[in-house]
Amino acid sequence: MLHCPRSIARAIVFSGLILAAVPALAADPTGDWRVADGVANIRVAQCNGSMWGVVAWEKTPGGRDTNNPDASKQSRPTLGMPILIDMKKKAGVDQWEGQVYNAKDGQSYSSTIKPVGTDQLEIQGCVLGFLCGGETWSRVGPPIPSSPVNSMAKGAPKTAPGAPPKTTGSVSPAPKASGQKQAAGQTADTVGDICLLPDIARFAH
Repeated sequence: MLHCPRSIARAIVFSGLILAAVPALAADPTGDWRVADGVANIRVAQCNGSMWGVVAWEKTPGGRDTNNPDASKQSRPTLGMPILIDMKKKAGVDQWEGQVYNAKDGQSYSSTIKPVGTDQLEIQGCVLGFLCGGETWSRVGPPIPSSPVNSMAKGAPKTAPGAPPKTTGSVSPAPKASGQKQAAGQTADTVGDICLLPDIARFAH
């Protein structure tokens, strides 16, 4: 069976035009991410226009911020502690800039986050503009819708009476079947909507 090269060429061009007409989806850094060494998950959500990230799960529960230079914070739990701080979107690129807190040395560094595809997040941090390093986190939770707290802060109308409640800036666990036990190493979500955490709320509103 013979094929017409001209018809094939037209089909390829037409397919290319269809693909070009479909807008590329913006990368989304929100969701839960497993850090490179696997010791924690970081939940990233947008709080009043900025990206924030907090510790949402720990491989070894009960951690404390013992290396913080502020003595009043050395006893605070690392669970729920901000790691990515007030990160602003860079114009024209899928990248956010702000501060990253390193609990291992109690220091904050200039940082950028950049989604790579849908399942990886690159973290880059620098000390005074040099001595830069970074790592790649892996997605373990879906993107997070904007918190209703953020919507109200921006002046959006509140939910009408009788309307279904808005989703929050937290990851909702899938319902378990009756009698199903929680998997080993997993704990109930005690962090919830990170925009409501005191350490974030006082900056974000």
